[in-house]
Amino acid sequence: MNKIVATNRKALRGYEILETLEAGIELKGSEVKGLRQGNANINDSFARIENGEVFLYNSYIASAPQAGHFKTEPEGIRKLLLHRRQIDKLYQSLTQRGYTLIPTKIYFNERGLAKVELALCKGKKIYDIRQSIKEKEAQLKIRRVLKNKKR
Repeated sequence: MNKIVATNRKALRGYEILETLEAGIELKGSEVKGLRQGNANINDSFARIENGEVFLYNSYIASAPQAGHFKTEPEGIRKLLLHRRQIDKLYQSLTQRGYTLIPTKIYFNERGLAKVELALCKGKKIYDIRQSIKEKEAQLKIRRVLKNKKR
């Protein structure tokens, strides 16, 4: 049973998700407590590979208010924990034009560890976004009609 702390709904709308994977996140103790309290936002965040390591940028994870003088910067760069093979595979994919690495959600797994679900994405054009919205609306209309026919 995973406890989802933050989701990135923009990523689901503006990007075509090709592949997802789970990564650990390196946090300080007060950040973990703040994350458990739900003080996180990953709407504008992205991940990048530098020197063979993966880092998360523009994510907001606030420290717990009770942290005292152990507070950390909420919008700092955080290291993501992946296996070497996974990083190499992602690096090969990211060198292709138009691909990016976006976090879709932050959650705690069954063992209580903070995890980030990363998605390898390709950005949608405006007309692609409009087309996907039209398809969703059409599916919704079909469901409504079928639901009313059953009555």
